[in-house]
Amino acid sequence: MKKIILTAICTFIAWTDVKAEVKLPAFFSDGMVMQQQSEANLWGTASANKIVKITTSWDSKVYQVKVNSRGQWKASVKTPIAGGPYEIAFNDGIETRIKDILMGEVWICSGQSNMEMPMKGFPGQPVDNANMDALRSRNDQIRLFTVKRSSSFTPKTDVIGSWKHANAESVRDFSATAYYFGRLVQEQLDVPIGLILAAWGGSACEAWMTAEWLKAFPAAKIPQSETDIKSKNRTPTVLYNGMLHPLIGMTMKGVIWYQGEDNYNRASTYADMFTTMIRGWRADWQQGDFPFYYCQIAPYDYGLITAQGEKVINSAYLREQQAKAEHMINNVGMAVLMDAGMEKGIHPSQKRVAGERLARLALVKTYGFKGITAESPYFSGMSVSNDTVTVSFDRDKMWINCKDKFESENFQLAGEDKVFYPAKAWLERSKVKVKCDKVPHPVAVRYGFENYVAGDLFGEDLPVSSFRSDNW
Repeated sequence: MKKIILTAICTFIAWTDVKAEVKLPAFFSDGMVMQQQSEANLWGTASANKIVKITTSWDSKVYQVKVNSRGQWKASVKTPIAGGPYEIAFNDGIETRIKDILMGEVWICSGQSNMEMPMKGFPGQPVDNANMDALRSRNDQIRLFTVKRSSSFTPKTDVIGSWKHANAESVRDFSATAYYFGRLVQEQLDVPIGLILAAWGGSACEAWMTAEWLKAFPAAKIPQSETDIKSKNRTPTVLYNGMLHPLIGMTMKGVIWYQGEDNYNRASTYADMFTTMIRGWRADWQQGDFPFYYCQIAPYDYGLITAQGEKVINSAYLREQQAKAEHMINNVGMAVLMDAGMEKGIHPSQKRVAGERLARLALVKTYGFKGITAESPYFSGMSVSNDTVTVSFDRDKMWINCKDKFESENFQLAGEDKVFYPAKAWLERSKVKVKCDKVPHPVAVRYGFENYVAGDLFGEDLPVSSFRSDNW
């Protein structure tokens, strides 16, 4: 009987050892894109205290790493210039192999529904030209990975998802904003592009942050247990834990972000919170101040009106905070979408505009392209002469324009009574002059400072953000 038991134990040990071959997170898999010319991180699990041998096909180099007592290992491999396909073999006695690997540029794409919104759109909410762009999307040099939605009280170590080659079927279900970003970057760099989408519609900025980062924001109610999670996508920390934490450390180029709509009703802390989030991601990633480009939320009529006809909340305050954040932290850029909103739709159809403006920021600020403009002008100050205000801008080398007209319809002036009235605004070289008969002694100016407005002020082809001179 003892011999039978001993034999059974030995058989079980041998079986479990076989089953403990190298395991990798879902994003280290066939069809992946790795960041070119880098020390690219790889990690996974295997039998405790074993040696994992990693062989890279592009240079036949063998790396060895010891598995710790918890069965975890991490290594980095030197990647070549853009190209492929390549393979990586992992061996701890049993071989695991990743195939069809390309070297190129890897970008994380995150945020809420306007980043998540697929090329096929949402029901009743299409994306402009989606079918034709999807039809023409077949490109082996663009690879797509969508992180399945996951909300968690504790940090996860893996995600659900797989790499797909760009084609009509995969692109149709992938983020339209992220795809248009990747398409233009791939076209201009002529290297493979890997896009990893981690987004959840309706998510709060707080959900993508840790409890430690949120200590400076007392209004953020950190869950103390699973029962404190009131919303899977709005509760602080839950998306950082479920969707971002598993990705942290994956060697990449940068991040694109489209979020803010959920925070419009508590805008006053957004600039501080958003920049805290960016610094936190960078600190966790330990990859320096990587590029972080984001969309300013597009104008939309939130429809919150009191019985007296007054707006309850003006989302222009959130846009203002996003514009402020651009000047609070380095190596970021904001794509302004004042001309690409929808009065009755919170999910604008012009996703190509959003994606390509993000791509222009990356091409100019990260990849050093010359000869194009990527950043919108921004309000720098005002002066008053009698009854007329003169508005000035920075980043306006080619002066301000109103496209096919010479006046803007979106300015307001106020006097000391703090009551704003629609004003006449016209272009005068690099300035905008503003005047209103009802405000003979102006003290403050606003442009496009409403929930919804069709932006009509530009620097070259890029819209100017809504702004105000007052702090009322």
